[in-house]
Amino acid sequence: MPDVGPTAVLPRRPLTVGELLDSAVLLLRGQARLLIPLAVLLSLGEQLLLHPLRLLADARAPAWWLDPDKIGWYWLLLAVGAGTEALIIALLGNPAARGAAAALLGRRAEPGELLRPAGARWGATLLIAVAVGLTVCLAGVAGPAWFAAYGLLGAVVPVLVVDRVPAYRAPWRALTLAVRAGGRFAGIRLLGYLGWWLIRLGIGLGAYYGLALLGLFDVSAWALPVATVTWAGVNALAYPALACLDAVLHLETRMRTEGLDIRLSRAPAGIPEPALLAVRR
Repeated sequence: MPDVGPTAVLPRRPLTVGELLDSAVLLLRGQARLLIPLAVLLSLGEQLLLHPLRLLADARAPAWWLDPDKIGWYWLLLAVGAGTEALIIALLGNPAARGAAAALLGRRAEPGELLRPAGARWGATLLIAVAVGLTVCLAGVAGPAWFAAYGLLGAVVPVLVVDRVPAYRAPWRALTLAVRAGGRFAGIRLLGYLGWWLIRLGIGLGAYYGLALLGLFDVSAWALPVATVTWAGVNALAYPALACLDAVLHLETRMRTEGLDIRLSRAPAGIPEPALLAVRR
């Protein structure tokens, strides 16, 4: 039986919003050796991908603010940025979800286990992550539709790798989980995104202007590399944190609405871990 005290990564019971946020941070702390280096690579790739669009939109470092004469390009930049965020969070959601599943069963998964391809379903994860990214990007072009797309698609990868459903069924099950209990999953996911967006904004701008105040070198001449490294660094913390939030939200929603905690408490000994958490068909 896993620890269900205040230090448990994921207690076997429905959680409050605050406890969910704490669980996500605890999960990230336990899996930081794997998730953060992966997020650094993906975040740097994202910055390189967005650079041409920033040039077309005349968005300048460090704030990447818009030029009113190029609002169309800037809108496209925002939509593509939203899509790349969603894609990266979905990719990181694979090891995060498997780490959360291990935590729910009372142990901590080591990086080697989470990198092992056997049973990880990385091929399906990549396809679904690309589909999620494209969907969020298209929703971003439509403006407010982004909120619905981002909020509703957070459970797709956890459903794939923890619930072990076929890939074609994963999006529908994720949508079903997201709208249960009055859309609680979607609402908390958006809340988590808003919180990390404010943190990213504060650090991203604060680091640049803080260096400028120190006067150690001409920051304006190095605005692009300084801003790129700063934003990639803060995203490398935010993206895995949001992936961990998706992972714990998914399992908590199953406990809240499907009785997963009761099922685990009654499960006979000797059942393999994947079978314990897989959705019964």
